[in-house]
Amino acid sequence: MSDESADCAYCGCDVTVHDPVYVREGDARDETPFCNYGCLAAHVEEEGLAVGTTCSVDL
Repeated sequence: MSDESADCAYCGCDVTVHDPVYVREGDARDETPFCNYGCLAAHVEEEGLAVGTTCSVDL
């Protein structure tokens, strides 16, 4: 994470004035900033990133 100003990947606001969430995919070194979990959740929903995924719990 960086202390520098960064724009939210979803809404474009400065994440440093919020409670930011940083996402790193796979082995990537770069992190994608989001203002908070709300912006991250909206991004996931709009991009359909959870479509076709499933979690299973063995009881």
